[in-house]
Amino acid sequence: MLGTVVLAMLGMGAMTEERPLDPTPIVIAHRGASGSRPEHTLAAYELAIEQGADFIEPDLVLTKDNVFVARHENEISGTTDVAAHPEFAARRTTKTIDGQQVTGWFTEDFTLAELRTLRAKERLPQLRPGNTAYDGQQPIPTLAEVVALAKRATAATGRTIGIYPETKHPTWFASIGHPMEARLVAELRTAGWDSAKAPVFIQSFEVNNLKALKKLTTIRLIQLMDGQGGPADRAVDSYAMMATPAGLKAVATYAFGIGPNKTMVGAGKPLVHAAHAAGLRVHPWTYRAENVFLPEAYRVPGGPEVHGRVGQEIADAVAAGVDGFFTDFPLIGAQIRDKPY
Repeated sequence: MLGTVVLAMLGMGAMTEERPLDPTPIVIAHRGASGSRPEHTLAAYELAIEQGADFIEPDLVLTKDNVFVARHENEISGTTDVAAHPEFAARRTTKTIDGQQVTGWFTEDFTLAELRTLRAKERLPQLRPGNTAYDGQQPIPTLAEVVALAKRATAATGRTIGIYPETKHPTWFASIGHPMEARLVAELRTAGWDSAKAPVFIQSFEVNNLKALKKLTTIRLIQLMDGQGGPADRAVDSYAMMATPAGLKAVATYAFGIGPNKTMVGAGKPLVHAAHAAGLRVHPWTYRAENVFLPEAYRVPGGPEVHGRVGQEIADAVAAGVDGFFTDFPLIGAQIRDKPY
């Protein structure tokens, strides 16, 4: 059902229930099934597909030889065993990226062949100790491998499995001679994906990156937003400004939808309705099961690592009209998606 369903009640005002612009909200596996496997590994993506995800999300960074690989950040000490490789010890360095000083090892200082000697590890071992059993097993995947996996899974399952890549730090990469936009569009075109009907969304927290992509492809673009701050390219002053009706109207000139921090949506908050009024889909991030990531109302007794009521949190977001959602736990997300409402 499109737009909003307005239920008029006799003798009372009007109760408004928001519905997604699309018939069924999509489940986006955030870095794969990252609640159950180390993030951004083929094992995490494969499990997410088995659990019912519609899209798998690779965050994209570039290697020294300009190959897209899936890592949450270009600094990889937290997600790989690079620190245990003495041959790479001298490459540890400090850089200022998007105004923040970061120390570690960076993908742009490694060729793909060198990165392939590393193995992935769990980024949040204290919260997800079970995932550490898979440390050291998986290499860093390339975008091409993620695309191939999605295509194989589509053929095997009869479901359309899409990808939802995020360009990470595009202004930074451009500043060091590694612009992303044309290279990404060319790789997706080689895969046969270069239209609004392709099973692809491209997302970014930056604005000019998306505007540049808009000139190169008709693939659907998603403007990410956080609850505070603003885009690193300073194309607008703040995400708060972007989330106003006027800001959303401007976003709609180049993007298909928005990906807001989940704190920006929900009961009594106007963003979903305002975005829909501007013709934008809404895909909030990120729904995680652990207490530490949950609002107070969805927590259960126990420590920060204990799983709370994330299913209810997702269900409430769906009731608020979101068109999809990012989750580390796609099995729970798929169960909510498949419930009638």
